[in-house]
Amino acid sequence: MNKVVEGPKAALLGIENGMTLMLGGFGLCGIPENSIAELVKLEVMDLTCISNNAGVDDFGLGLLLQKRQIRKMISSYVGENDLFERLMLSGELEVDLIPQGSLAERCRAGGAGIPAFFTPAGYGTEVAEGKEVREFNGKPHILESALTADFAIVKAWKGDHNGNLIYKGTARNFNPMMAMAGKITIAEVEELVEPGELDPNQIHTPGIFVNRIFQGEKFEKRIEQRTVRQRD
Repeated sequence: MNKVVEGPKAALLGIENGMTLMLGGFGLCGIPENSIAELVKLEVMDLTCISNNAGVDDFGLGLLLQKRQIRKMISSYVGENDLFERLMLSGELEVDLIPQGSLAERCRAGGAGIPAFFTPAGYGTEVAEGKEVREFNGKPHILESALTADFAIVKAWKGDHNGNLIYKGTARNFNPMMAMAGKITIAEVEELVEPGELDPNQIHTPGIFVNRIFQGEKFEKRIEQRTVRQRD
C-alpha cells in the first residue's frame, strides 16, 4: 500500500513524447509545480495537456510552453499567459477551449466511467460545432465526451503513504476529479504523513485512485491578479 516515491523524477517515470497529461490546479492555486519543473528537465515533447489554466509566462505550464513541449492545450482559463496567446494565434499551438464547468464535468465523467453527457453550456457558440444536439425540457443541449489521460498529475495540501489526499481551498476545483481520470495518477503534496494521521472524514481523494505520491521540496504561493482597495 505504500505509494511513496523519492521525488518528481521517480514519480514521472514512464511519461513519454506524445502522451496526454492532466494537470490539476485553478489559476496558480494547487498546480503541481514540482512535477512541471521535472517535465521541463525530461524534455518530453508533443504533449497534450488538459488543465484549467495555462500558467503564466514564467510559472506553471508556461514553462513547458517556453520549451515548445506542448502540442495541444485542452483548457478553459488561459488569459494570463502572453506566450500562450502568441503560440495560438501563430498556429504553433493547437487549442481546445472549453467552458469551465464543462471541463470539470468532462474530467469527472472520465473518472466515473461515464463516456459522455449532455449540457446546455456552449450551445449556439463555436463550442457546439460538430456536436450532437438534443432537447431536454424544451432546452437544447450539446453532447460532450469524457476526458481521460495517460497520466494525471495533481497537487494536494496533505497526503499519506497510502495516497489519501486532502486539498486546501480552491485547489479542490480540478485536482479531485483529475485524480480519478488518469490511467496513472501522481500526487505531489506539501506535507506527507503516516497512514492514520489524516481524518477519514476530511479526505477528498481516496488512495485507491493514486499510484505514486511524493513530498515536494519547493512551493510558491503566487497571486495571479492582486486586487487591493485604496485606503479612505
